[in-house]
Amino acid sequence: MLNRYSLWKNLLVLVFVLFGFVYAAPNLYAPDPAIQITSASSGQAITDATLKRALEALEDADIQHFGESISDNGRNALIRLGAADQQLVGQARIARALGDGYIVALNLAPTTPKWLTDLGAQPMKLGLDLSGGVHFKLEVDVDAALERRHEYYLTAVKKLLRENRIRGLVDLDEQGAVVSQYGSEQEREDARGAIADEMPELMLDRLDEQEGQFGLKVSMTEQAKAQLIDYAVAQNLTTLRNRVNELGVSEPLVQRQGRNRIVVELPGIQDTAEAKRILGKVANLEFRLVASSNARPSEKQRFEYRSEDRLGMSEWLERDVIITGERVSNAAAGFDQNGRPNVSISLDSEGGTLMSRATRNNVKRRMGVLFIERKYKTSYDVAADGSDVITKIPYDEKRILTAPVIQQALGAQFQITGLDSPLEASELALMLRAGALAAPISFVEERTVGPSLGAENIELGVKSVQIGLALVVIFMLVYYRAFGAVAVVALGCNLVLLLAFMSLLGATLTLPGIAGIVLTVGMAVDANVLIFSRIREELNGGSSAQMAIHKGFEQALSTILDANITTLIVAVILYAVGTGPIKGFAVTLSLGILTSMFTAIIGTRALINLIYGGRKVKTLSIGGVSK
Repeated sequence: MLNRYSLWKNLLVLVFVLFGFVYAAPNLYAPDPAIQITSASSGQAITDATLKRALEALEDADIQHFGESISDNGRNALIRLGAADQQLVGQARIARALGDGYIVALNLAPTTPKWLTDLGAQPMKLGLDLSGGVHFKLEVDVDAALERRHEYYLTAVKKLLRENRIRGLVDLDEQGAVVSQYGSEQEREDARGAIADEMPELMLDRLDEQEGQFGLKVSMTEQAKAQLIDYAVAQNLTTLRNRVNELGVSEPLVQRQGRNRIVVELPGIQDTAEAKRILGKVANLEFRLVASSNARPSEKQRFEYRSEDRLGMSEWLERDVIITGERVSNAAAGFDQNGRPNVSISLDSEGGTLMSRATRNNVKRRMGVLFIERKYKTSYDVAADGSDVITKIPYDEKRILTAPVIQQALGAQFQITGLDSPLEASELALMLRAGALAAPISFVEERTVGPSLGAENIELGVKSVQIGLALVVIFMLVYYRAFGAVAVVALGCNLVLLLAFMSLLGATLTLPGIAGIVLTVGMAVDANVLIFSRIREELNGGSSAQMAIHKGFEQALSTILDANITTLIVAVILYAVGTGPIKGFAVTLSLGILTSMFTAIIGTRALINLIYGGRKVKTLSIGGVSK
């Protein structure tokens, strides 16, 4: 029989539409402004006493709060606030009350009902230009990068003099330059020639003779310093992008700003404290041999263990570094044969060569793995005007992870053991896999981001979309009557399905994405217009009502498919070659094409079949034709 769907087809359409309503529903629940507290150390938990101190800090500042909770086995605490404009003040008060052991970040707490979250339904992520997100401005410590490079040159010059059997006393001066002293002018010239051959980028200056010592100053040129700073910022930019990718943030923005600053914008992110902890983590590894008992004090350094099992214990390590974490090409967390957490390390070619060279001649000696982490001590002072002055003083904490015995020569792949927990192993692997920071970074600004075009422009944009949709609905109802009402219902289902799929896929909705939705609405209505126009033609050609409906849908199908498939191809190309907002537009458009084809062809047909199918129809309320 013409224009009749079987029961299973109608049920399938109904289930599909209900699915859309369920998974689009979380977007009706606006999130609460909140403050999230995370321990700066992966092994430290947040207790009820910690949460109580945070709440007391908010109460002292007369900040309304509710719904505080501790989750993830004490890793995170969340406090919901009464107003968004109280977040920054609340964050500052809590950070001061808890001290440097905790990361206090701005967040948005979801209000989606539990029955929806149990079904896996989550609200759609909104871009920074709509509901905002988190904006970080980070500053690269270029002085620390220069200091590291000077220490590298210090070690390199010592090694070079040792290989060329030139006796000299080498150290760093107050400006960070490498200064060496020699017993004769000939030794100084020999050292100068060797250094010039190996490190031509350095500037070598002879110092005046003092007390029979001939000095040589090895320093970086201004051009070399500028290149190092550019490299440090560029390397940190790459590393931060890798870390953001590890966080799984949709459409992030990571870009350089000025000489030594980097801007990171994370739209729609939920765990901002974790993002802040991972992004700002300045961690690196150094592999050094454990110093022998007869080593001179100038050749060794003492470090304490990081593990809680060996808290207070220490070890002497050689000053010479075999390799650093910058040579790590891949890292993965796992467990050893005893069930203890470890990290499997893969080195690049140069790192593998250096490790093999150092370990093959030191079998049965112990090698220490030094974990270096940049931390900050916060001091609070009062300015002359009575305002608080917050100063963060950086320092490097260097502790030993493990110091195992070298059983055989190591190559490009080995394992690091002696870690406290799987969480610590996972975090260390992430740091190494994403890449080491070439220089420490610090957060100089953090804020939630509102509409980039201004609230008034966003409001006007939403109004224009609403007016446009209203005009489309009025046109369809007036021009196509009952068929127009069916098209309007299908159009509403199309929008619901589009929101549901974007929520499920974790797509981020931005202003270009809204443009994609508006275009989708137009394309969905256009498909119905083609179908209804074809039905009119069949009625004017003398076809019966049922035959006109049948032919209208069947013969308009090829035209609709051609138009939508070509548009879908363009959307795929836009996604492949575009970035940022262009990708957002392409994703919205692609999903919209698929949902509109379903609602405009199958959904509309199902509704019209329910109204007209399986019965004698003398007239069709389609406007302009009455038959």
